[in-house]
Amino acid sequence: MRTLILGGARSGKSALAERLAVDSGREVVYIATAQAGDAEMAARIAHHRACRPQQWLCVEEPLHLADVLHKYAREDRCMLVDCLTLWLSNLLGDPDMQGFERERDRLLSVLPGLPGDVLMVSNEVGLGIVPMGELTRRFVDEAGRLHQAIAAVSERVVFVAAGLPLALKGTLP
Repeated sequence: MRTLILGGARSGKSALAERLAVDSGREVVYIATAQAGDAEMAARIAHHRACRPQQWLCVEEPLHLADVLHKYAREDRCMLVDCLTLWLSNLLGDPDMQGFERERDRLLSVLPGLPGDVLMVSNEVGLGIVPMGELTRRFVDEAGRLHQAIAAVSERVVFVAAGLPLALKGTLP
């Protein structure tokens, strides 16, 4: 089953994804897309590492998400991707201008055929004001398009606000 979990910053979406991963009863592979560009981000990453269960396999991959999912997905595993918007930021900031389109298309191609469970966490960024600046507007536009495309191939889509999950597609266990 593919599950897309959307919400704002500190909404509880990652906590929900981690609970669903534990509740799946499967071996968990945590795919982290963050890159430590500064001390504050490095501290956030260290905190996340310390809070995750030790038995979870962690794979850090900022760009080639489809490759990692294809490599590690198995029927007896739960893959947890945290998060798609950091992945999108990494790709939009990459010098390879076609990288985002190529990696997005590869992700959308591989997702429907993956065995096991896939939980994908992402920030819903389209609920606020239209941002100033070409790059930030492109980020919001691409995030919205990415979420729609992933929601279309997912069996379950959940929106989280104030720690409360709302199933938009499918049902919560």
